[in-house]
Amino acid sequence: MAAKHTHKKATRPSRCGAAEALLRAFATLTRQDHGAATVTVTELCRLADVSRNSLYRYHSPILKTLREHQRRGGKLVQSRARKSIVRRRAENIGLRGDVAKLAALVDHYYAAYRETASLLERRDRELAELRNKCQMKPVLLPFADRSRL
Repeated sequence: MAAKHTHKKATRPSRCGAAEALLRAFATLTRQDHGAATVTVTELCRLADVSRNSLYRYHSPILKTLREHQRRGGKLVQSRARKSIVRRRAENIGLRGDVAKLAALVDHYYAAYRETASLLERRDRELAELRNKCQMKPVLLPFADRSRL
């Protein structure tokens, strides 16, 4: 007896099955804590195991839903960026105030340094005048015996 050859058709998901898989994949992608940037056509097709051509040709409602989600997510990203910019501007204003305070502090210490330096110079001049009036010369003090220490 000759063996009969049976041909099996390739099992492909029907359009209905693909639509369900795409919807499940879209729900999975939007349910996860991802931004709109990670919900892409490529990621959706990969997760649903559906070709991009099939998505574009047969499943335009899902594609429209995806595009709307990306648009809304883009606005969310923009609003986050705007909030970040406002926060950074406020921080910059505070830092500018701190820089102004630091500059005033540096000015204060520099003025104190100059005042102290001029005071030391005046004291040195006064000591030199006293020595000249007394006609004194510096005297060496006797050296202490270090052996007793």
